[in-house]
Amino acid sequence: MSVPVAKEEMEQHLPLEFADEKESIKITGFWMFLVTDVMIFGSLFSSYAVYRTSVAQGPSAYQLFSFGPVILETVLLLTSSFTIGLSIYSMRRQNKQATIAWLIVTLLLGAGFVISEVHDFVGYVAAGATWHQSAFLSAFFILVGTHGAHVTFGILWATTLLIQLIRRGFTPVTTRKLFTFSLYWHFLDIVWIFIFTFVYLNGKIV
Repeated sequence: MSVPVAKEEMEQHLPLEFADEKESIKITGFWMFLVTDVMIFGSLFSSYAVYRTSVAQGPSAYQLFSFGPVILETVLLLTSSFTIGLSIYSMRRQNKQATIAWLIVTLLLGAGFVISEVHDFVGYVAAGATWHQSAFLSAFFILVGTHGAHVTFGILWATTLLIQLIRRGFTPVTTRKLFTFSLYWHFLDIVWIFIFTFVYLNGKIV
């Protein structure tokens, strides 16, 4: 008799997104999706490592990159990682208003990141540094652009979650979706740290 009671007590202490077995399995499946994304970015980083010095007649990383916008983008994205953490914390405390508020802040920070990055890309193209000018620029635009596309998708995903939370509140489904989104968002922040270090910082030093 003690085993079922212990199991029941354990389930009561589980977060809502893990309390439902089907939703918990979906979280495990999402981890597998992130593994495939790691492989994708790993191949893009490898390509960039090979071609980063193949500048042909175009500008090099040292000539092209400017730290000002990149630091702004880094601050925006890393801050958004903190705010989505606060959203999850509020969700665990069953505070719907705070959860929604921090999710909105995360969305705004993510949108600011994308706008700044697009502005950078437009500036590069206006200066003649287009993706087909050299192997370096092709690898750069594909790597950073793929990350930016992931962030853009994340913004759209979070928008749908925001609507669902407003309409349905906390359910095993909505909490699982918000938790998996937070995993996705943190993953993008980690990838950006590698991009900032390996692409931008290394490009200005080496």
